[in-house]
Amino acid sequence: MTLLLDSPAEASRFRAWGPRHLDRIAERFGMDPQLRESIRLAARVLPFRVNDYVLTRLIEWDRAPDDPMFQLVFPQSDMLRDNERHRLARLIAANASESVIRDAVAGIRAGLNPHPSGQQEFNVPSLDGRRLPGLQHKYRETVLYFPGQGQTCHSYCTYCFRWAQFIGDQDLRFATPGPDDLVAYLRRHPEVSDVLVTGGDPLVMSADRLRQHVEPLLGVPSVRTIRIGTKAVAYWPQRFVTDRDADTTLRLFEEVTSTGRQLAVMAHFSHPREIGTDLARTAVARIRSTGASLYCQAPLIAHVNDDAAVWAELWRAESAMGAVPYYLFVERDTGPHGYFRVPLSRAVDLFHDAYRRLPGLARTVRGPVMSATPGKVVVDGVQDEPTGRYFQLRLLQARDPALVGRPFRARYSPSAYWLTDLVLDPATPGDLVRALRVGGADVPGAERGVMTAHAQGEQR
Repeated sequence: MTLLLDSPAEASRFRAWGPRHLDRIAERFGMDPQLRESIRLAARVLPFRVNDYVLTRLIEWDRAPDDPMFQLVFPQSDMLRDNERHRLARLIAANASESVIRDAVAGIRAGLNPHPSGQQEFNVPSLDGRRLPGLQHKYRETVLYFPGQGQTCHSYCTYCFRWAQFIGDQDLRFATPGPDDLVAYLRRHPEVSDVLVTGGDPLVMSADRLRQHVEPLLGVPSVRTIRIGTKAVAYWPQRFVTDRDADTTLRLFEEVTSTGRQLAVMAHFSHPREIGTDLARTAVARIRSTGASLYCQAPLIAHVNDDAAVWAELWRAESAMGAVPYYLFVERDTGPHGYFRVPLSRAVDLFHDAYRRLPGLARTVRGPVMSATPGKVVVDGVQDEPTGRYFQLRLLQARDPALVGRPFRARYSPSAYWLTDLVLDPATPGDLVRALRVGGADVPGAERGVMTAHAQGEQR
């Protein structure tokens, strides 16, 4: 493994690198000029941000561009459709004006399904007739909260389904300046027991800023679990170890757990290398010492982790550190989905292959799971019958709580990647059919359903 290391002083100080730093990165790590220019082109459309820890500790530069961590953080030109890539390259080569290039980029982004799974249509709640754009309430017991100061990350994943948060378009962002609306909404909805503080990454905020968003939740008795969605343990573990306010952050975690509430750090690990450093292991141990728990999740993504051995290694390492392997997701149908997607048929085989290699305590993981418009749909397996072959599916979570745990099936297809590619068994019960049609699944010989405005309001 060939890693180029900074001095300890440089490595301990966070610095973000973006598209305007590509030449310096290429010179520093010996990047091929053609590869550099292809990344520059893709970064016109897709967010790009990286830091010294990722560059020096996680990427094997002698394997680039095929190195999985390189693929994870550096946009590749093949992530754009051929016609879009060629058109954008022609405009740049012809020295087109920035306004013309911006329009072309905006057109490409609009075709990348910036808000999948009905997030804007169905998930945004209302309070006294006013929509609350910094919140999402999809499932009865859980509200997602997007603090405006936490809408970036220490490094960006090229597959991120929240890529639209990072491109500077205010109309596409979920964000709120403070917790007042959240607290008011929670007091009106005591059925909500869990709040997921998400982004971006809330842990790009200072400890003092994070406290301003978390502490008010402790005054809402119905909130029993506070989750923090973060990639910081993978991309900047110094946040919990050597940063100036690392100890202050961990004291905040202790304060939350001392109230009897659960603090769950939802850590996103996409590859075993992310938890293979001493800093990452120390960060996990320090987080757990506060009484917080760690749950680990990530999508299955081509070019990065589409290998059963990789997942088995990752889940074993998580479990050994006292973290809980939680979800293997199917990559959402957004952004460069065509580049990263893996067929559901292969996802099922890969998941079960990896799962069989685990010790019992690590078999907490669930997957492959599509976080789709109706809810979280797990593909339990493939079933052969005289009438044909079927995917066995189940709703792990649902907008309608009555549907949670309900099994159903769809025609097997080796080219299906998402719920919208599936054709439901005609024998599927009507309530499931109506819910799943919202997500795009179809029933042979049946008229496609339309969701009423009343139903939309209920599903928020």
